[in-house]
Amino acid sequence: MVMTESVVKTPALSARRTTRRRPGRGTQRRQSVTALAMVGPAVLLLILFFLIPVVLTFALAFTNARLISPTPAHFTGLHNFRVLFDDPLFYKSLRNTLYFTAVVVPVQAGLALGLALLINAKVKGVNFFRTIYFLPVITSMVVVSLLWEFMYQKTGLINHAISGLTFGHVHGPDWLANPHTAMPAIIALSVWQAVGFHMIIWLAGLQTIPAELYEAADLDGATGWGRFRYVTWPGLRHTRTFVLITITIAAFGLFVQVNVMTHGGPLDSTSTIVYQAINTGYAQQQTAYASAMSLVFFALVLAVSLIQRYLTREKD
Repeated sequence: MVMTESVVKTPALSARRTTRRRPGRGTQRRQSVTALAMVGPAVLLLILFFLIPVVLTFALAFTNARLISPTPAHFTGLHNFRVLFDDPLFYKSLRNTLYFTAVVVPVQAGLALGLALLINAKVKGVNFFRTIYFLPVITSMVVVSLLWEFMYQKTGLINHAISGLTFGHVHGPDWLANPHTAMPAIIALSVWQAVGFHMIIWLAGLQTIPAELYEAADLDGATGWGRFRYVTWPGLRHTRTFVLITITIAAFGLFVQVNVMTHGGPLDSTSTIVYQAINTGYAQQQTAYASAMSLVFFALVLAVSLIQRYLTREKD
């Protein structure tokens, strides 16, 4: 009888011992205040530098507001958009932006993947090459643009190298002063500067592919191309989507290189939508017109990103 009672009481005692004391209201309040204090600065910055500018862009695009003007702004409807779609410079900037994006996205993604495959091999000195390839990424784009601007001059380093390699038979042009070579010169600079960043992303994706898949491919007699086609490329599905979307968004936002090196010239051959919007909003002080241009740019980037996401989706 005594043993039976002890058996019955044992679960109740153990449950009582394992019951945790709930925090009081004071403790919960302190935890909530601490959480708000930690999240507060980030939320404040997000509101100041993202939410408010977005709301102002949507609001100002339908007015005649200027950056500095004694006349108060008033609602003008779709007037800014009608002017924008009749502006030949806008279409030229749009063509330049699409041209830059169409070249940079495949070239930069492919080159970065090739570098990632090279440095993913287990050889001596691979960390040195990783550092060299990534070094331009951490360098300011303004500094890089200034350096390459000197290199692209008529008497710059690039033309000296061309002349030396051809024993003086070929002389390079003034790259940034020629409408036919200015945008290709900016493309080469942009690919060189950012390829290291996407190389790291590709490398991270490569290192998530199980080694057992490569061992199975070797047992099946797969060649190097077969290993890449049936193991590496399918294993990089999610990485591929991320890389393509980030490169596309960055390419559409081309501004610093143009602002530093060419100022949209020569003959507007390097003018882009972002450069035109910023130049219109600040240099010409047409804030409303620049806001309308920014909305069109936002819609364009969103549409391209959604299409790209759809084309690179996982298929059943």
